[in-house]
Amino acid sequence: MASGFFAILDDVAALLDDVATMSKVATKKTAGILGDDLAVNAEKASGFVSSREIPVLWAITKGSLLNKIIILPIAFLLSAFLPWAVTVILILGGVYLAYEGAEKIYEFFVPHEHATNSMETKTMTKAEILEMEKTKIKSAIVTDFILSIEIVIIALGAVIQEPLVTQIAVVSFVALLATVGVYGIVALIVRMDEFGIRLMNINKEDNSTSDKIGRFFVNALPKVIKALSVIGTIALLLVSGGIFVHNIDFFHHLLPNIPGIIVEFGVGLLIGFLALLIFNGVKALFVKK
Repeated sequence: MASGFFAILDDVAALLDDVATMSKVATKKTAGILGDDLAVNAEKASGFVSSREIPVLWAITKGSLLNKIIILPIAFLLSAFLPWAVTVILILGGVYLAYEGAEKIYEFFVPHEHATNSMETKTMTKAEILEMEKTKIKSAIVTDFILSIEIVIIALGAVIQEPLVTQIAVVSFVALLATVGVYGIVALIVRMDEFGIRLMNINKEDNSTSDKIGRFFVNALPKVIKALSVIGTIALLLVSGGIFVHNIDFFHHLLPNIPGIIVEFGVGLLIGFLALLIFNGVKALFVKK
């Protein structure tokens, strides 16, 4: 009986070791899209009144957890009964990620008009502020839903050959990390300016050490968000290119003498601009009609 108990413990230890190892692999594969998730949500969670930033971020976090609860069972059912569908969704998601990355590059280099939300300088009522918050929260949760699908599918694709129990443990861990880790870091980022202002108000001296550090944090916030956006765009193209290279034989054997990271970025960029061209062409046809 004792030997049977220790055999079970040994099996559990082996399973946990497999989960830990595969979690590292899956987290590495999703790191790129997590970077973009971080950049997008840092941008969406900023711009509120200081006292409302954390409540708004908490509402988005709860929506993100609900997204994962909806997506995870569907992903595991596909893995159990239609494993080929995981690869199909992965490639389709790769096209979307490539398109998103290419669109950001296009918007940066090609001058064009932006749809702007005209915000009047009038004082908003409490009801209007809450309504604006609800709109931004819904938008952030919808964006999170799309990114969550990609995170879950990419993580699942990394462990698709493993037993179902390992898949559930690894992908659930990555999904939880994507929510807790990303939104925890976002909370720190959006409070950088508040922290800086508090440092500047510690004493009444002008240009003290605390003032300099405080100004640094206040001035750094928009630059950090912008830097994350650039890093996230590069990561999107690398992640999408990696999906195509590792799941489509033609791309897998393309340019074998060139470093893989360059091939993946190039493939992601190429497919992204093709998707952007097709999307804009279809949109132009419908607009004319």
